[in-house]
This record gives sequence, structure tokens and C-alpha cells, in this order.
Amino acid sequence: MPDLSTKLALVTGANRGIGLETARQLASAGVHVLVAGRDSEAVTRAAKALRSGSLAADPLVLDVTDPESIRAAAAEVDSRHGRLDILVNNAGIRTEEYGRQPSEQPMAKWHESFDTNLFGTVAVTRAFLPLLHRSAAARVVNVSSLLGSLSTHCDPESYAYSPMFKSLPAYSASKSALNSWTVHLAYELHGTPIKVNAVHPGYTRTGMNDGAGDLDATDGARTSVTMALLGADGPTGTYTHRGETVPW
Repeated sequence: MPDLSTKLALVTGANRGIGLETARQLASAGVHVLVAGRDSEAVTRAAKALRSGSLAADPLVLDVTDPESIRAAAAEVDSRHGRLDILVNNAGIRTEEYGRQPSEQPMAKWHESFDTNLFGTVAVTRAFLPLLHRSAAARVVNVSSLLGSLSTHCDPESYAYSPMFKSLPAYSASKSALNSWTVHLAYELHGTPIKVNAVHPGYTRTGMNDGAGDLDATDGARTSVTMALLGADGPTGTYTHRGETVPW
């Protein structure tokens, strides 16, 4: 019989960086975490590292760009647990090169960015939605970025208003689209106990940022964890960072 006394969370892209730290913090809060990623050896190592600290974690092979991998992962979670309480859509990529004009980024970069950052998230969420509906009060957290904020991109005082970040049009647009998916899904589920929110983790030092950033992964994971553990009186359909609303 599935253990219904402990919350079950799935974190995509969880073998390193913000995803791994999100998994660690959720597990430290008493959640059983499925450490998901496309590399079997990497997620196995990550889950083993968490378990070495007496945290409840299991690996789950899940490539968000592969429909068969998504189907198999959802079937595995269904068979083993019968439900899902928390889905953190953390997997994301940034493949564009800094320094190019927006119109100079190759179309291949646009396809790669949207395949993972938007289409992968939508596909994973759709596949696991039946399991989320079996939870007493499920939470969906979509890890976005301040670069997904159109208001911020238009603000000359923002760090996004710079040649460096304007050279990432595909990444930025994919996160803007992810924000749109967030509010659409929240609207669909507004009559249910499921809450859906987007988060900006902060400019975090990870491989995606080539090691640049203002925060370490521990701080970068905090907003995702907070929204994953929202109580019944928490919001849905929001875009936040450290408790503050981020402008769309």
C-alpha cells in the first residue's frame, strides 16, 4: 500500500544545481522526493547522496523532451505510489551564446529552448496531472526566471535591460510562455485543491549561468520550496520571488 502519511514530490532536473538543492530542502522538510533527470547515473548518484544524509529520496529517469520517457516515468510513479503531491518543474536550459543580437540567435536555439523550458514542462504536467488530482492538496511549481518578465525587460533600471541578457531572446521568451502556461493551468484548476505558481529563483550561481550570479543554490531553491509547501490559504496563479510578486 502507498504511504499516504508522507508527501511525495517530483523535482525535474534534480541531479544538480537548484534542482538538487530543491530536492534536498523538500526532503529535509519531511517530504519523500523523486529526484528526476534524464541521466540514470546522475539521478542515482544524487538520490544516493541525499539518502546518505538520512533523507527520503529515490531516483527517477525522466527526459522532459521525450514523450516515451515521460509516459514511463508517470506509469512508474503511479505503480509505486498511486499519487503525486508536489511537482516542481525545474528542468531548464540556456544554450544561447552571450554577445549576439537577439535576431542573430540561430533558430535551433529557439527550438531547443522551447522544447525543454515550455513544451517539456507542459508535457510532464499533463502526464502527472491525474496523479496530482489524487492528492489531497497538490502543488505545481514552475521554475521561471526574471528574464520571463516582460515588464522587467522593458525597465531600463533592471539588469535584464542590458546587452548581456538581451542576447538571450529564446530563453527569455520560453520563460514568458511558461508564465502564461502557469496562469492558464491555475485557471483550469481554480476549483480544486491544486495550486499552480511560477517562481523566479534569483540570479543563482549554476552551470547554466556559467558560474555567474548573486545567490548560491541554497538560496536559489528557497522560493520553489516555499511554494511547494504552501498551505491551503496560499495563492495560486502567481509569479513570485522570496515572497514578493514579480511583474509579468
